[in-house]
Amino acid sequence: MTTKHLLASKVALVTGSARGIGLACATELSRAGAAVILMDKLGDMASASAQRIIDAGGRAVSIEADVCDTAKLPGLLTQAEQAFGRLDILVNNVGITIESPTEAITAGEWDKVMEINLKTVFFVTQAALPALMRRGPGGAVVNVSSIVARSGGINSTMHYAASKGGVLSLTRALAREWGPRGLRFNAVTPGPILTEMIEHWSKEKLDELVARTPVRRLGTAADVAYSVVFLASPWSEYLTGVGLDVAGGLYMS
Repeated sequence: MTTKHLLASKVALVTGSARGIGLACATELSRAGAAVILMDKLGDMASASAQRIIDAGGRAVSIEADVCDTAKLPGLLTQAEQAFGRLDILVNNVGITIESPTEAITAGEWDKVMEINLKTVFFVTQAALPALMRRGPGGAVVNVSSIVARSGGINSTMHYAASKGGVLSLTRALAREWGPRGLRFNAVTPGPILTEMIEHWSKEKLDELVARTPVRRLGTAADVAYSVVFLASPWSEYLTGVGLDVAGGLYMS
């Protein structure tokens, strides 16, 4: 079954999309027919990534932005809506991890992880709501959480696990409130994905994760992107408040 025209006429905004999972999401949304807006503080990289999507036949623009600057978000979302005249899909992907032993986590480090991983999801969404509502019922928001929101932190990332658990709870709360108004909110909870976030881990640690994963491999950014496209599309129009594990069976409830 092809996704080539699945999102034709739709416009999608992906935060943190200059590289990694965010770029894979923007690329696959484009392949499904959507015009895509790549928003990232890495402006030059985002611009180059948008150009690659254009060169492949898609429609794309980039916006350089630090989504932690909440005061600027309403203006940035207005700019995003004006890029293609509407906004149908939002993917909240921005996130970081800081590997610190639990006893060494500082208040400043905790606040930084929470600000980037959780606070931005709410305030970008808040700023996007007027545009999503203007396009009428059927808008979709997909938040990128993590499997550690269900299983607990690994590699000493307690603040990361807590922030991603917050993303799941926020997704459900928004789904309950905005479902009657025609908006769907879902999340993906990726397992270990071979991106710059974990590629520095030792071979032994990566091999141990593979051995624990039923499908016997690490995930790719494309694996996550395929699920994001599904949750953003009409194929999932009866799903809201869902946290979809993209983890090769690493976690099973």
